[in-house]
Amino acid sequence: MTILYRIDLTRPDFFLITCEHGGNRIPSRYHGFFEGREALLRSHRGYDAGALRIARDMSDALAAPLVVATVSRLLIDLNRSASHPHLYSEATRAAAADIREEIHRRYYLPYRTKAESRIAQAIGGGARVIHVSCHSFTPEFKGEIRNADIGLLYDPARAGEAELCQRWRGALKTVAPALKTRMNYPYSGTADGFTVHLRRCFGASVYLGIELEINQKHVFERGRHWQALRATIIAALLDAAEVGTNAEERF
Repeated sequence: MTILYRIDLTRPDFFLITCEHGGNRIPSRYHGFFEGREALLRSHRGYDAGALRIARDMSDALAAPLVVATVSRLLIDLNRSASHPHLYSEATRAAAADIREEIHRRYYLPYRTKAESRIAQAIGGGARVIHVSCHSFTPEFKGEIRNADIGLLYDPARAGEAELCQRWRGALKTVAPALKTRMNYPYSGTADGFTVHLRRCFGASVYLGIELEINQKHVFERGRHWQALRATIIAALLDAAEVGTNAEERF
């Protein structure tokens, strides 16, 4: 079997964990835009429940840098391109242009610049970056039940991303066969998002961008179930990426 994931044995892997939708915080300056929208902020549209928790756990397990945001995606969506029509939600889209620009300058640019700079620095130091962007999805959307427990989003044209996700799914199937892991579900890995932007900045041999999606039904069970699921997902990633194995022994 031809191994595609380990493209260059001379480059050590550098993991970066991010979470673009980690909270539903609205800075006090913008509270007026969300009066009467408190329930919306608490919903799946306000933030990705559980995403921040697994991002922190994954960062700890990998001793990897963590870049997170806790402002609500309804203020500005950090996982959208700057030109995306839904960069701002209905709550902020009608705000004056100077207010939108202020939000963009205060929250969007610093977050994206911080993550991109960490990647560029690691690549400049000779590493290959494996970026895992942590998200979660609502169990039901527009009347449709989402038929997956875990989604792995990637660009099929990037051999390294495809192989790592296949290995991650295989490791999950081994340790937790009851879990259903689907590729590029419930969204496409090439749809507008931060990893898509980063692929335009960094070549396939030095940057792998994966979005992890977890069904929120597991998050809402809380307790031991949610804790165990996080541990399972992370252990499977460690196995898939062969973390802790010497480069010469990996393949």
